[in-house]
Amino acid sequence: MYIQKNSRLLKQKLEAKNIAPLCDMIASLPQIQISHINLNDIIEIECIESDKKDSILEAITALKPWRKGPFRILGNTIESEWDSSIKYNIIKNHLHIKNKNIADIGCNNGYYMFRMLELLPKSIIGFDPSALCKCQFDFINRFIQSNIQFELLGIEDLSHYDRTFDVIICLGVLYHRTNPIDSLKLLKNSLNSGGEIIIDCLILDTDEPIVLSPLRYAKMKNVYFIPSIGAIKNWLFRAGFKHIEIIAKKKTDTIEQRKTKWINGESLEDFLDPNDSSKTIEGFQAPIRIYIKAKGK
Repeated sequence: MYIQKNSRLLKQKLEAKNIAPLCDMIASLPQIQISHINLNDIIEIECIESDKKDSILEAITALKPWRKGPFRILGNTIESEWDSSIKYNIIKNHLHIKNKNIADIGCNNGYYMFRMLELLPKSIIGFDPSALCKCQFDFINRFIQSNIQFELLGIEDLSHYDRTFDVIICLGVLYHRTNPIDSLKLLKNSLNSGGEIIIDCLILDTDEPIVLSPLRYAKMKNVYFIPSIGAIKNWLFRAGFKHIEIIAKKKTDTIEQRKTKWINGESLEDFLDPNDSSKTIEGFQAPIRIYIKAKGK
């Protein structure tokens, strides 16, 4: 029953009036002979035919806003709002994923999944409920032609999913959840024996095991809880994780997150106090993220 209901909802998402034309556009793109794919900090796709550049640029523009990247496709550079290479390079040395089954929860357009291909996992499945993100993924994967699977599902759907994973990455999700401990339990229950998660989360930079619960944070209304390091460790313990390791702590800056022509609207510079960049526009501590690895079963 759940699967049937969800299939109908997914079909409705892809048939929405702002999404269906994008799906048709991607399906009708010309066949392109790819000459080179580079899966480094800028995911770069080159082709032999130079006359396809303009049509590809039109497609890239239609798929705005681009939150994750960067990409360079047939000479067209997509400077996404987030330079996701920074986050990926923080976690890369902790991704022991060769011949393993991987899930990326909140995968956006698949940037991290494409980067992980170089580490030779057995499989990668991305979960994101955004139809626009799936369109961007389908567009990029039309050229890369990977075996990555994209599910139009969220973290709450994991309990109904019929596969489990050796490694789950979940970046930029936890503070958007109304019950973060239950969300961590969903991740743990989706791990195979010996599996591990890698997460990041906004944090309060204090030693006290406390949590901020703002009505709005950095102009975001969907940030429900921002824990201290002690609090998020407690969440992980309560959810059943062990061997909790802090990988890194990093302040978000305008090198990592910034306004570009490939997004619509504001970015980090607009979310901070114009007179004191150590605070958000609401007066809270400016964004700092923690990166954590933890073992499940």
